[in-house]
Amino acid sequence: MLLSPFNYNRRTTNTVTVGNITIGGTAPIRVQSMANTDTNNIEASVAQAIRIKEAGGELVRFTTQGIREAQSLKLIHEQLQALGVKVPLVADIHFNPKVAEEAAQYVEKVRINPGNFVAGKTTDYTDEEFAAERDKIHEKLRTLISICKQHHTAIRIGVNHGSLSPRIMNRYGDTPEGLAVSCMEFLELCQLEDFHQIVISVKASNTLVMVQAVRLLVQKMDAVGFHYPLHLGVTEAGEGEDGRIKSAVGIGALLADGIGDTVRVSLSEDPECEIPVANLLVDYIGTREQHQPITGIVAPAFNPYEFTRRFTKAIGIVGGNYHPVVVASKKGNYEPMPDYILEETNLPMRSLSYPELNEQILNELKATPQIVLLHSSHRNPVGEMRAFFHRLLAENITVPVVIARHYHETNVESLQIKVGADLGGLLLDGFGDGIMLTNEHNTITNEAINSIAFGVLQAARRRVSRTEYISCPSCGRTLFDLQTTVAKVKAATSHLKNLKIAVMGCIVNGPGEMADADYGYVGAGKGRVSLYRKNECIEKNIAEEEAVEKLLALIEHDKVQNTH
Repeated sequence: MLLSPFNYNRRTTNTVTVGNITIGGTAPIRVQSMANTDTNNIEASVAQAIRIKEAGGELVRFTTQGIREAQSLKLIHEQLQALGVKVPLVADIHFNPKVAEEAAQYVEKVRINPGNFVAGKTTDYTDEEFAAERDKIHEKLRTLISICKQHHTAIRIGVNHGSLSPRIMNRYGDTPEGLAVSCMEFLELCQLEDFHQIVISVKASNTLVMVQAVRLLVQKMDAVGFHYPLHLGVTEAGEGEDGRIKSAVGIGALLADGIGDTVRVSLSEDPECEIPVANLLVDYIGTREQHQPITGIVAPAFNPYEFTRRFTKAIGIVGGNYHPVVVASKKGNYEPMPDYILEETNLPMRSLSYPELNEQILNELKATPQIVLLHSSHRNPVGEMRAFFHRLLAENITVPVVIARHYHETNVESLQIKVGADLGGLLLDGFGDGIMLTNEHNTITNEAINSIAFGVLQAARRRVSRTEYISCPSCGRTLFDLQTTVAKVKAATSHLKNLKIAVMGCIVNGPGEMADADYGYVGAGKGRVSLYRKNECIEKNIAEEEAVEKLLALIEHDKVQNTH
């Protein structure tokens, strides 16, 4: 990576004007949300845009399925302007370039999805067919760009893991490389049209795929001199603790890298609830600006674009091929886990920080099997801890390392965000054989602290200890009450272990974004639901009132089948 993994500096980007704000350059990291109203309900949409603005949102996105919704955006925009509410609006477009062309006349930015901007075939592509479809994309994009130039409208090129085009899937699969290539292709076409008012995003529900794809995209852009600002978000992050931790892990890892100019935390909650979470995350990472420099050397074996767990030799159940553990001073009433250990265990443990890592200590670590509790009091703890891990890698030292962090939080949400942001990047890099969290104030229980530790490990794809729910933030496309439905599905399935269950409001990203879920509950129409096993549709158009019961029956059927 061209950016230092040890010292926090924001990546230098172009400045893009979006209405009355700028994104990138020297502008602060912008925070935004997406409305969940019916875009054609002008009164409700205006009211929600105002609530998002009052909560601190700096852009508001609306789903724009057709021409009618694009024209409704014009009315929403006019009413907001008449009320003196100056917040840029973004039209969220899927499938239809004509809708993007219409909306671009009325709002400050249009978001297009390269995965479905132009319909493609689902069979294999020859090189000639691959190139021909690129030309077709160029023609559609040229028309949109002409309108955007005329109306001073920015474009967000928004690539989603769950909706890559058949053409890209055919050649690259749903890989980080495929995500990066899909975005680069559209950037290159915009370059040919001399259009640069562009913001880009590459999103996934899988935090590991998301982080690797964005890092790879930045590498590809730097190689050809592109410096477009990036919008960050984890799609279908969910709600409550899980949604906050997952967002903090994925977004926080990239912000810690210095990548990101605008952020949306996608929660299955009211849109205005997303803003304080995003602001907390952005502000926390921002405290690292102009920190005391950290001297470190990137280990030759380290690859930021592929996951490889650092090799260690196990001591007890720590390190080696064991899942990362949670180390705690007290269990409290938290459900015991097979790899949950106490601080007072008789395993050999030693506390260290990066400044202590001199030649004598290095030699002792080479000679004596022990578990290191890695601490950092640096203003940029991620950078300092990375430097520690890279030094061990370079020296071929194989002792297990437990990442230990002490906090001073009185609020559970703050602790969730800060732990996710601090540990996410390290865990996604393959570092850490466990987590040890402590907090200064007893206003947060040991049970809550332990839950956060397990949640971060799960969000970073390092271990699954409980049912994971992949649920989209509701928007104007959602075909049922998402918050109520997520709560209903959770209540019926939370006793199940080691499963991933997706609750998706519609099919735009549904089957793709939930592809690595075990089961999917997807809106198929008003009051209708389709059930999936992996990405295979098992039952279509079930009445909503029967869907949860049928989901449980499907899971139970598979459980019985797997025991025979």
